[in-house]
Amino acid sequence: MALNDDAAQLGGLRLDKALNLLAQAGWATPADLEPGSTEWLQAVIDGLCDVSSRDALTGLANRRQFEGAIAREVDRVARNGEPALLLVADIDHFKKVNDTWGHAAGDEVIKSVAACLQDCVRPMDLVARIGGEEFAIILPNCPPAFGQTVSERIRQKVAARPVAIVGGQQLSVTVSIGGAFAPQWVRSTPAFWSERADQQLYRAKAEGRNRTCLDMPPLTVVSAEEKGMLFSGFGQFDPISDSGAGDPVPKTTE
Repeated sequence: MALNDDAAQLGGLRLDKALNLLAQAGWATPADLEPGSTEWLQAVIDGLCDVSSRDALTGLANRRQFEGAIAREVDRVARNGEPALLLVADIDHFKKVNDTWGHAAGDEVIKSVAACLQDCVRPMDLVARIGGEEFAIILPNCPPAFGQTVSERIRQKVAARPVAIVGGQQLSVTVSIGGAFAPQWVRSTPAFWSERADQQLYRAKAEGRNRTCLDMPPLTVVSAEEKGMLFSGFGQFDPISDSGAGDPVPKTTE
C-alpha cells in the first residue's frame, strides 16, 4: 500500500507508522472511504486492533486475545453453566524439526498445524498460538460427550497432512493434546482451567505423544434421599425417572 503523506499526517495526527504497520500485515485502505474522514480513521483503528490481536506467522489469535477470551469464557460458564472445553496442543519433537531442517521448515510446520486446527473447529471457537509450537483452543458450549471426538479429529487431521518444505521434502507431523472442561457454575480462574489442561498435555507427552488426554468432569450423582428432598413438592411426580433417565445414575470411577 503506497502511503499518502497528506493522509499519514492528517489533522496533526502522525499516522505513518500505523499505516506502515498495517501495510506489512496486508491491510488495504478501504477504497470507498475518504482519507482523513471519521469513517476512514475508524477503519484504521479497527485494522490496528485486528493486527494487535493476531499472530503474525499463522494469522491465529495471539496470546493477548486468548487471555481476554478465556477470562470471558470462565465468567460465562460461571453465570450460565454451559460446558466449555479448553484444548492445548503441542507439536511433537518440534526442536528436532528446527535442528534438522532449519527454522524456515519449522515455520512451515507451525503454519500447517495452525491451518489444521482452524479447519477442525466451529466459527464460534477460538484458536490461538500461545507459544512457539503451542496452541490453545477454546470451545464454548461443548458437551463432555463430544470432547474426545473433537480432540481426536484434530490430532488425526494433523497426522494425516504431510508438510512440504523447501527442497521438496515432506515431513510427517503429530501433536499431543491435553484438555479440560471449565468448572460449571463455579467462579473459577483462567489460570486454574489452563493448568488442568496443561497437566493433561504433560500426560499425553509422557504416555508417548501423538495422543489426546482429557480431564473429564465427573457425573453428578443424586441419591434417593437427596432426590426426595429436591422434588418433595412435586407430589408423586419424579422429574428424573419420568423423563426417561435411568435410576440410579452410574457413578464414575476415580
